[in-house]
Amino acid sequence: MTHPSPSPAETAGLIELEVDDGIATLWLNRPDKRNAMSDAMRSEFIDALERITYDPGIRALVLTGRGKGFCAGGDVAGMEKRMNAPQGEVGFNGWSRQQRVHHTQSLLHDMPKPTIAAVNGAASGLGADTALACDFVIASEAASFTWSYINRGIIPDGGGMYFLPRRVGLAKAKELIFTGRKVELDEALRLGIADRQSSADSLVKDAQALAAEMSKGSATALALGKSILNQTFEMSSHQVFAQGSQAQGICYTSTEHRDSVMAFLAKGNAKKGAA
Repeated sequence: MTHPSPSPAETAGLIELEVDDGIATLWLNRPDKRNAMSDAMRSEFIDALERITYDPGIRALVLTGRGKGFCAGGDVAGMEKRMNAPQGEVGFNGWSRQQRVHHTQSLLHDMPKPTIAAVNGAASGLGADTALACDFVIASEAASFTWSYINRGIIPDGGGMYFLPRRVGLAKAKELIFTGRKVELDEALRLGIADRQSSADSLVKDAQALAAEMSKGSATALALGKSILNQTFEMSSHQVFAQGSQAQGICYTSTEHRDSVMAFLAKGNAKKGAA
């Protein structure tokens, strides 16, 4: 079923969202700034992620960028504004901003649907963190990844210190974060930062095809399975089994489970009848 096309208001801002046949494609749309994340852009991003999360007609998300870059990280103009705030307000303003950043990244990471980052160019700082907040990363030959926070005298605040070690190991994550060096596509594939390569011309289509493939199963099972898998490095085997038991109990009651079992049994009975 094709989801209704978004209204012009949904495609005219700093975030563009289109939905086709249950696959949402979200573009970061600030190409003149290499899609650096401003406060206004983040607000639109949150709105789009919440819509995708709670719309039962959307099965998966593809995230990409307009223009030459995926996302150049945080907006430097915003950094200047924060530094120019009254001294007594800098700390609390920074804390408040961090809550928004973490809320945004959590919406993406915890979305109960498959998510694919289609990295079309440089993913720097927050941009690199945002790519890794997705379940899968598919990248074009123009893609690169840089945890460049150290160059601004700060630490990764978009989840990089959580996501990156889980993909490349602790020592390599420390190296990339401590140096802030650029990781080109070949190395990103070798390290596991990117999962697949695609050409620039077919990147979004390939990501959409992957999204369709990853979301064709039971939405109930996908959501519950993802919620547990996202926590497995922090939980003991007993905790994983316990959460799995609860999730399986829910799956047993789902329409998808009942329909698939009944279809399987009907198929087996039909074969017996033919014999």
